[in-house]
Amino acid sequence: MIGIVIVSHSKQLAEGVRELAAQMTQGKVSLSVAAGIDDPENPLGTDAMQVYEAISSVYSDEGVIVLMDLGSALMSAEMALEFFPDEQQQKVHLCEAPIVEGTIAAAVAAASGTSIEQAIAEARGALQAKATQLSVNTSSSFASNQGQRTNDQGQTTKEIHVTIRNRLGLHARPASKFVSTAARFQSQILVSNITRQTEAVRADSINQIATLVARQGHQLAIAATGADADEALSALQALVDSNFDEQEDTPPPPLSPPLSLSPSPHHFIQGIPASSGIAIARVYYHTTEPIHVQQYHVEDVETEWQRLRVAIQISKEEIQSLLSQACTQIGDAEAAIFDAHLLFLEDPVLLEAVHQRIFQQYQNAEAAWQAVVEELVNNYRTFEDPYLQDRVADIVDVEQRVLRLLTGFQSHISTSSFSSDNLNPSEPAILIASDLSPSQTARLDPTKVLGICTTSGSAISHSAIIARRLGIPAIVGLPEEVMHLSRDAIAALDGDSGRMWVNPESDVVNALEAKRNTQQAVRQEALATVLSPAVTQDGRRIDVFANITGITDTEEALRFGAEGVGLFRTEFLYMERISPPSEEEQELIYLRVAQQLGNRPLIIRTLDVGGDKPISYLNLLSESNSFLGWRGIRYCLDNPEIFKPQLRAILKASPGYQMKIMFPMIATVEEIRAAKAILAEVQSELRQEGVPFDEEMEVGIMVEVPSAVAIADKLAAEVDFFSIGTNDLSQYVMAADRTHPLVADLVDAFHPAVLRMVQQTVRAARTAGIWVGLCGELASDPLSTSLLLGLGLNEVSLNPRSIPAFKHAIGQMTAAQAEAIVASALQQDSAQKVRELLAQAQ
Repeated sequence: MIGIVIVSHSKQLAEGVRELAAQMTQGKVSLSVAAGIDDPENPLGTDAMQVYEAISSVYSDEGVIVLMDLGSALMSAEMALEFFPDEQQQKVHLCEAPIVEGTIAAAVAAASGTSIEQAIAEARGALQAKATQLSVNTSSSFASNQGQRTNDQGQTTKEIHVTIRNRLGLHARPASKFVSTAARFQSQILVSNITRQTEAVRADSINQIATLVARQGHQLAIAATGADADEALSALQALVDSNFDEQEDTPPPPLSPPLSLSPSPHHFIQGIPASSGIAIARVYYHTTEPIHVQQYHVEDVETEWQRLRVAIQISKEEIQSLLSQACTQIGDAEAAIFDAHLLFLEDPVLLEAVHQRIFQQYQNAEAAWQAVVEELVNNYRTFEDPYLQDRVADIVDVEQRVLRLLTGFQSHISTSSFSSDNLNPSEPAILIASDLSPSQTARLDPTKVLGICTTSGSAISHSAIIARRLGIPAIVGLPEEVMHLSRDAIAALDGDSGRMWVNPESDVVNALEAKRNTQQAVRQEALATVLSPAVTQDGRRIDVFANITGITDTEEALRFGAEGVGLFRTEFLYMERISPPSEEEQELIYLRVAQQLGNRPLIIRTLDVGGDKPISYLNLLSESNSFLGWRGIRYCLDNPEIFKPQLRAILKASPGYQMKIMFPMIATVEEIRAAKAILAEVQSELRQEGVPFDEEMEVGIMVEVPSAVAIADKLAAEVDFFSIGTNDLSQYVMAADRTHPLVADLVDAFHPAVLRMVQQTVRAARTAGIWVGLCGELASDPLSTSLLLGLGLNEVSLNPRSIPAFKHAIGQMTAAQAEAIVASALQQDSAQKVRELLAQAQ
């Protein structure tokens, strides 16, 4: 039986709708209500836990339709879905139909025995009968415009209508992709939300796109005027049709359904649950010093504008670094939050407004930037949509980053890539703050920050999303009193219920610990299978390693089933510092990672800078195309004072462990021989000093340059292994800068040209008798599993959170099936056709 859930701010309204639907269906449909909150003074509101319980009460394999009134009702419903396993989420449908008419239509359809898809369709069309009777034309004023028209200048404007289908609508990550895609074209592109009847906004402005409040089921009108209008609309149509490439995550560890807390709940402080889990520890306070900006008159406006541009450029570099690190720590999907931060810094509407204040009002850069951004923030706060209101934190995060650079404000200079300001305590603790920005949350060390309590924030904010991905229990919206607790107080928090106890009594502690143990047992059971090797049904095994950026990633990698580390991105040890890490500091980090891995392999890539990984104090050249310039091994060979201390640190940490060295960006035989010569020189020095190291350590290279593929047979004679880097290999094979908006779509590792390069490399390795792996983002794409197996790779290294899904997929196929798929894929003529082939084969 199809279940129907009614979510409303008003309990009376919801109960009335349920009563009406029950009478019309004579009890043939399961109906449940999640409405109102337990507050005598203000009973209007919604609660995600209520929604979860309501869905659970009517759930069946036939599915559940959830109808909501407005605002936070939608947010509560979306949050409630996260508590269900992935397979159950697929059967719960959030429907945008009007709550009264939609509920009645869906209930009547369900009672007749129709499918859930038809019941949803009936709900969406529920207003049509009423509109017809009242002679109201329900079609949007945009409807007649689809097609093309000519403006006053004789230019043809072409328009398409698309429907947003992905579950969370046009939120930050898909909005970023939408803006990036639109920015690739010369045409002027405007977008409006037909469903909400909004004004048209610029498609290249991340902030204006956000104001469309485009949700699942909403129809958008996209109009393009210019020479490449057809291409632009085709690209945007394809993006929407692909659901912005969003896929449901395999969510280890899953959010567990709330478990009951048995002791009496006296003396607890109530907040909003934001991230599941239990934490008990001492409190640790984080406070952010405000940045004070003074406005003053400037005469040299060009210099002032240049100051701002420099600050924005440095901010982009910082965010790019954060994005790369976050991809490993929280996964590509959540890390894409920071793509929106980058687009904010490139928003033409925003920059034009700042430019006007500097050049026409002669304001200093700090004041102009702050005034424009604060105006935008105030606009966001006026929106009724809670999701848009919660995006204020992202805007302020970027605003403060630029202001810190402009004012020279710096409360603390980080000397390690593993800390951020004073966020991470020296001993495990519960972090208490007024709020945390997304970039601050992404830098938290889950081994030090056991829980988060803030007085502001939201359960649907990007900071909360990141906390959930990091596995840190969190409560937001707590009363101000939590900022004034004793510094030695013990706090306990339940991220499921949103309750916080200060100096909890023993019965509360015992109950919380029992609940935590139960949750951990559930998660361990779910993760049990990922700790097994990846073996096909016909017995072929492929080693599954993890990409990491530091110590904190290693524990997560092991938890998700990594059999070793296939790529330690050591450049992150050099980032967000004012000088390179010392030899001793690097040795300690490499040793600590190796100790965590035990006898598992650890492949350390030597410093790979340049391209999209700039580091200011290394004095990298300003190049028109840094991807083709002084980067990777080229930089290291020219800077032995940087290169040799790293090699010494790796060698000194190697005794007793399976460490391997890997050199990046090798393009010629001369380069690998030069790198090996410096390595041999360092080894000789250590022998003379009496310092032990692994004399049998394997040496390999990244194969990420077409020339390396072409001479792979020659390079194989020089090394012990290959690791194919598909990120760079794709852009070099396709002659397209992956950061350039006009050509970035060409950079696709699924293109047959790239796949043939991978095949050629694997064959050369096999002939030479060395093993070959792959460590690019391709391995994290669920579609790629059969390709990587069928191409004959010995090992793959991927984002830790992608490992369980990869291992599961390997276990569902045979090597023969994978080889047949590869044979067909290599004969395709485009990346799109390869993807279609793989999708059909799944």
